[in-house]
Amino acid sequence: MTLLGWLAAVSIIATGAAIQGSVGFGLGVFGAPILLLIDPRLVPGPILLDALLLTVLVAVREWKWVRLADLGWSVPGRLLGTAIAVWVLRAVPASRFQLAMGLFMLLAVALTAFGPRLPLNRRTLFGAGTLAGVMGTITSIGGPPMALLYQNEEGPRLRGTLAAFFTIGVIFSMGGLTVAGRFGWTEVKLATLLLPGIVAGFVLSAWTATRLDKRHTRTIVLVTSAVAGVLVVAKGLLAR
Repeated sequence: MTLLGWLAAVSIIATGAAIQGSVGFGLGVFGAPILLLIDPRLVPGPILLDALLLTVLVAVREWKWVRLADLGWSVPGRLLGTAIAVWVLRAVPASRFQLAMGLFMLLAVALTAFGPRLPLNRRTLFGAGTLAGVMGTITSIGGPPMALLYQNEEGPRLRGTLAAFFTIGVIFSMGGLTVAGRFGWTEVKLATLLLPGIVAGFVLSAWTATRLDKRHTRTIVLVTSAVAGVLVVAKGLLAR
């Protein structure tokens, strides 16, 4: 990776981390499509490993707001979704992987933009956890399915519960990627290069959490992610 590419990647990670630390999710939706265009090696393994640090930091900061009962249903779903994702990763040829990732990224944007308002109960928690496991392991974007359930919750509760869920889920996903042969020391080294962005974004989120306009932030994230997702799909089609 060139110096310019590294600076761009760290800036994207910092922005995504600040968004996620403020509104509960956003690192994957905002960062993954753009990072995939900068350097395909950064997705999904390195960004997932970096996300683990971010989710731990947010979960600790918002721990008193975490709804542990919800995790009892969403976490098993995440484990099932990870297993499904491992099967998909093994079935999709490497030459078509970028195209598949681009399509899943656009699905994540569509869910965030047009997803229905769902009740928060055992079945929806398990279902959203499963979908988050599939999408999070394949693309590092596991936030949208869970965010749909918590969109009407208080900010601290949304951030805390999702951070706890993502912390466990990212560990599952990294294990799944390792089984699928998509995570190793190369991904660890790349993740280390991006850590300054995670730290900077988390520190910034302590200030932006009470100041960001969720409606405008959501629009910016979705438009940016959709454009990047389309470019990823186009790049995948041209590479076939």
